Amino acid sequence: MPTPANAPVSMAERLDPALHAALARCVASLSHASAFMAASDWAMHLAVSPGHRMDLAHLALRQGQEMASYAQARLAAGPDREARHAVEPPIQDRRFADPAWQQWPFNLMHQSFVLTEQWWAAATHGVWGVEKHHEDMVAFAARQFLDVFSPGNQLLTNPVVLQRTVEQGGANLVRGALNLLEDARRQAAGAPPAGTEQFVVGRDVGITPGKVVLKNRLMELIQYAPTTKAVHPEPVLIVPAWIMKYYILDLSPHNSLIKYLVDNGHTVFCISWKNPGAEDRDLGMDDYLDLGFRAALDAVNAIAPHRKVHAAGYCLGGTLLAIAAAAMARDSDDRLASMTLFAAQTDFTEPGELGLFIDDSQISLLEAQMAQTGYLTAAQMAGAFQMLRSYDLLWSRLVNEYLLGDRPAMNDLMAWNADATRMPARMHSQYLRRLFLNDDLSEGRYPVDGKPVTLGDITLPTFMVGTVTDHVAPWRSVFKLQQLSPAETTFVLTSGGHNAGIVSPPGHPHRHFQMQTRPAGGNFVPPDDWLAAAPQTIGSWWPAWLAWLQARSGAPAKPPRMGAAGFPSQGDAPGTYVLEK
Repeated sequence: MPTPANAPVSMAERLDPALHAALARCVASLSHASAFMAASDWAMHLAVSPGHRMDLAHLALRQGQEMASYAQARLAAGPDREARHAVEPPIQDRRFADPAWQQWPFNLMHQSFVLTEQWWAAATHGVWGVEKHHEDMVAFAARQFLDVFSPGNQLLTNPVVLQRTVEQGGANLVRGALNLLEDARRQAAGAPPAGTEQFVVGRDVGITPGKVVLKNRLMELIQYAPTTKAVHPEPVLIVPAWIMKYYILDLSPHNSLIKYLVDNGHTVFCISWKNPGAEDRDLGMDDYLDLGFRAALDAVNAIAPHRKVHAAGYCLGGTLLAIAAAAMARDSDDRLASMTLFAAQTDFTEPGELGLFIDDSQISLLEAQMAQTGYLTAAQMAGAFQMLRSYDLLWSRLVNEYLLGDRPAMNDLMAWNADATRMPARMHSQYLRRLFLNDDLSEGRYPVDGKPVTLGDITLPTFMVGTVTDHVAPWRSVFKLQQLSPAETTFVLTSGGHNAGIVSPPGHPHRHFQMQTRPAGGNFVPPDDWLAAAPQTIGSWWPAWLAWLQARSGAPAKPPRMGAAGFPSQGDAPGTYVLEK
């Protein structure tokens, strides 16, 4: 029976959301209930697993013997430095690769630490009866806790820092203190990190010439000016994620993917999403589809009429593109020529460590907080990613900048990463529940225009890129689209992470990729089998994608005009939305 419109608001509706929102602010938006349930599940099952506890006792004994043998072998080597260092420690670890860690007592310190990490990994995994999500949470929490006590993260137990301090008479600590004060001052003032002022959008980055040809309350559509006399007739429409600003694909001229496409004879359009505020709290996934992709595609069709479109989506933008393509296939809309997905998931059953922060308790806490602010803050997203890569993004930075006194030079990708965005409350809740928690898209339940869509309807030639060290969209998760769609699929696995693996221009050192095409209707190959069979190529994957696009494009002809009737120029690229903080 529906609740009358004038029914009084219950105490639960009045008090609980406010309390949960206040609690979220106190605990960095991490659910205390979820953490307690995970710890209780693990502890209770470990308590009734005597065999596992005996195995842990045996492991501790074996580790003690390994440490004793290592120490004895080092002592037996005598004063000969080379002989001592030739003794291999029980465990190799890149965090302690500097030769200074081979000196006594630091060699025993770091080996004791990594052996302790190994023991806790065994203690938190494989306990009979523990739910997988809880197991992952407990193991993650144990790693985070142990990192606090790593000898590499402390002044007095890090030989590299101590050696630098002696050599420089403490000048490194003075520089580190100044770096810390500068960072604290900037954070208090809400200013970006030091060095970002060298990379101003529209002046230093995001400078490929173009015009804004469409603007609505959610996005601006940029059409880039041609640099070749003739272009392939099929334009390229890029859908970036709204969790990031679009100009990651148009950084400096030497590493701009957009410029690379334009210079190689493609007409390129790119969506620039608005950075939402509290007034945009009610924008949902349907709005991003309608006001975003669909509005952009209509504009592209008007500017380049009677031409099919190569659509490319990055991260969350790729997920939106897959939803749109499935809806278009369902509705017999054939305006797309191909689909390209960069580090974009369509199956969320194995989202990687990001799934640690996604369950009903966690999402409910976020929803209570977003109900007050109207959006998810950039700091909340940054904090989650920082925990996922705590060594690279937190501890190594603290050691390098505050103990060693070395401030790395800012680059365009680092500056872009600091130019964070927010996400509307309604959209983020829908995204987490429909896609991550319920996996509606891959299971054919995701609704578009009131009817569900299925990825099995997509038959467009598809190009997919996964990155080896992606903590946001693990490549094996990205790979799963091949289980869901019968389309001809070319999958590329490239070195690098979620961002650096995509920003991989030709000439970038140390890059390589694997690529293989499955024909339309071909059998699914498990990811590990694919990994063993796909040939490796040294260099950037960009030329491979360019060749793939050109093989599915018509002969070059005169470029389309800039804008069209109904889509006049509304200013130069990069537009205004990308400048909003």
